[in-house]
Amino acid sequence: MLVLALDTTTRQGSIALTRDGALLATYVGDAAITHGERLPGDLVQVLDAHGVRVSDVDVFAVAAGPGSFTGLRIGIATMQGLALANEKPLVGVSALDAIRQAVSSALSPQPSALSPGDEVAVWMDAQRGQVFSAVYGARDVVEAALVDKPADILRRWAHARTHPRAFAGDGAIAYRDLIRAAIADAVIIEPLPPLAPAIALAAAAHVGEHGASAPDAIRPIYIRRSDAELARDRKADLEVSTTLDRSSADL
Repeated sequence: MLVLALDTTTRQGSIALTRDGALLATYVGDAAITHGERLPGDLVQVLDAHGVRVSDVDVFAVAAGPGSFTGLRIGIATMQGLALANEKPLVGVSALDAIRQAVSSALSPQPSALSPGDEVAVWMDAQRGQVFSAVYGARDVVEAALVDKPADILRRWAHARTHPRAFAGDGAIAYRDLIRAAIADAVIIEPLPPLAPAIALAAAAHVGEHGASAPDAIRPIYIRRSDAELARDRKADLEVSTTLDRSSADL
C-alpha cells in the first residue's frame, strides 16, 4: 500500500511517502512560504523525486486538525482534490494523535525518566495564549482534545486524576517553563519530529481496520470556533441587545 501524507497544521508542515509501512520519504516545508504557495507543488516534487506518479498512490492522508484554520482548509482541499481526481480514498488524522505517535519512539531511550505507563500530554500552540491539549495513556486517550490556557489546564490537573509527566508538541516547548514550575519532574520531548510519517502510518492502519474513506467525508477538527463564527455571534448578540433596548424605550 502506497500512502501519501500531508501535514499543514504547522507553518512548515511536512509530507511523507510510505509503502507497506516502510518510510520512503519525508519532506519538511519552508515556513517562510505559505502552504497556498507551496501546494500542490511540494507534493509533486516529492513524488517525482521517487519516480512515483500521483495515480500510483493507493491512499491519501492528511492532518485534519486542530491547527491553523487556513492551513487546515488548504491541506484538506488539496488532498481531497487529488483523491477525488484519482478515485482513491482519503483518511483524516488528528494532529494531536499524530504527535503522540511521532514522539512515542522518543520515549524509549529515556527509561530512567519515564515509564511505559506514564501519561503523555500533547500540546499544540493555539495562539491567543492557549494550547490545543489532549492526554494519552499507554493504550487510550485519558483526556479528549480541548483548547484552554496552559495555566488553567495545569491548575485543573493539580486537583484531578490526570497527571501527565511527559509533554510533547510546539505548545509544550513554548510553555516549558510554566510546565516545569507546576510539575517538577516533567519531561519535555523535543525537538518535535515531522508529523507526516505518523499520519501516513495511522492512515494505513485505519484503512486496514475500517476500510477506505470517501474524500468528501473528511471534516476539519477545529476544537475552537473560527473568528468568523465568533464575529457573527457577537453581531447577533448586539442586534438582540439593540432590539431589547428599543423595546424597553417604547414601554
